Amino acid sequence: MPDRRQEILDAALALADEKGLDAVSMRAVAERTGVTPMALYPHVGSKAALLDGMLGRLLADLLPPVAAAESQDWRQRLRTIAHLARGLAHRHPWAATLIFSRPSVAPDAVRVVDQIYAALIDAGVPDADVARVERLVSTFVIGYGASETGGRFSTGTLNPRGRRAQLAAAELPAHNALATWLDTPVDWDAEFETDLDDLVKLVEAIASGSARGAAAQVR
Repeated sequence: MPDRRQEILDAALALADEKGLDAVSMRAVAERTGVTPMALYPHVGSKAALLDGMLGRLLADLLPPVAAAESQDWRQRLRTIAHLARGLAHRHPWAATLIFSRPSVAPDAVRVVDQIYAALIDAGVPDADVARVERLVSTFVIGYGASETGGRFSTGTLNPRGRRAQLAAAELPAHNALATWLDTPVDWDAEFETDLDDLVKLVEAIASGSARGAAAQVR
């Protein structure tokens, strides 16, 4: 017997992929699944529960394979989740809007957060800082993919030189000092990897700072 809840979530995800997140409503999902809106409620409860279910399904894709999670060190695990998150943003450009607008309460969403917590604990991040650093890591990896797919990283109608030309040079001293670099095409894949390197170094620095502080207290 088919899982009706999963069919409903499949329909909602497909609708968002085709028409955007704003197109997802109980009525629209009901029409797609061939039932009345009231028939959805026993399975998803409410529009909020539907969105939470969609979020859980999306974040389930960020769970690394069990074998990888068991064999990789914390750096590799963070990188794996980061690459999966970027891929998610490319497959579902609307996903970041949903992720950034709702708490991670679905079971699979909680599992993903736990994977990141575990990696940070293994890195030596103090327990009191783990949740904060998880928020930093998650915001970066999801935001990067969203910026690529949502247009923030695009040149738009003006290239960097054209943007600078809108204002007098005196009004943009930093832009003009960096002109050579700003006019250089960006390799987004390479930049993402470099950013991940820096993120790992930041986690190491937080963990190292805690270790130094503990050693100083002992002395």
